[in-house]
Amino acid sequence: MVQIPNQPVPPSPVQRPVPTSADVARLAGVSRATVSYVLNNTSAVRISEPTRRRVHEAARDLGYVPHAAARSLRAGHSRMVLMPAPSVPVGPLYSQFFNELQWALGRLDYTVVQYGSVGLHGDEAARAWAELRPVAVLVPGSGLGPQGVAVLKRSGARAVVTLGPERVEGAHALLMDHERVGHSAGAHLVARGRHRVGVVVPEEPGLEIFSRPRLEGVRRALRGTGATVTELPLAYEEEAATRLADRWRALGLDGVFAYNDEYAMLLMRALQDAGIVVPDETAVVGADDLMLGRLLRPRLSTVHLELPSGRDLAELVDRAVREPGAAPETHEVLGARIVHRDSS
Repeated sequence: MVQIPNQPVPPSPVQRPVPTSADVARLAGVSRATVSYVLNNTSAVRISEPTRRRVHEAARDLGYVPHAAARSLRAGHSRMVLMPAPSVPVGPLYSQFFNELQWALGRLDYTVVQYGSVGLHGDEAARAWAELRPVAVLVPGSGLGPQGVAVLKRSGARAVVTLGPERVEGAHALLMDHERVGHSAGAHLVARGRHRVGVVVPEEPGLEIFSRPRLEGVRRALRGTGATVTELPLAYEEEAATRLADRWRALGLDGVFAYNDEYAMLLMRALQDAGIVVPDETAVVGADDLMLGRLLRPRLSTVHLELPSGRDLAELVDRAVREPGAAPETHEVLGARIVHRDSS
């Protein structure tokens, strides 16, 4: 039997105490109140720039991070803004909007948390969001009802803001009327002499809150013109687009609004592969005005969407948090205008 000589046991690392604001104050040579004013970005108290630098350097050297829960206790509410993850696929345009909003809220000293509410809907989802005690909730899409708003407010949310097609009692509303998008595309196609217009309606679940109003907008634009509208269900798959293109001439369509730029690019490629000349035989219009559409040949005509600025929405949230008793605001925020290029 081989004996292994005893090896010295290395000492366990000593856990360093968590640095406090008092430690930062001592290192920076200032009061704890000054540390609080600087690190909480308090604008009501004037602090010289050299003092601010010393405080930030001391906090960095010590590895000090302010305690969010303690700050919430002092303020009487949290600084967390909850953004439930959209329940439908969102494209680059909406991703850019949400990124700008998150940046603007951060500048106002809010912490933005995105919540993945898979399997939860409406008021049931609101109860899950309420467990996190956010000071504000931004709800994209539809499904939240007045009861869900009440649950959130009872849990301490000072502001509930919905981004969707209709108001919800008790919440601030940013109304997005997607009929305008379809109307812009339909009016453009008729003005270009197209009278047998197809409208792509995505088969992906959840997108109907956008696609149905856009379809209705095209119908409204063509009403009284003698032009016809044909609904075209389409999955976002190359094979599905190929099948639709193979029966295109049988459908007899001379123009199409393809829901958005991504579906338009998918369909236009399939039409060209089937020998259908764009725009001579069929004009194609998308929506969102993505850069990729300008790189296609022919360049893609599109509906440019004008979304609210993230900064304006962040200011609305901040105003609602500071004045929780104010009446809910309603703003129509979705603008739409046609951008005519080569495909139509």
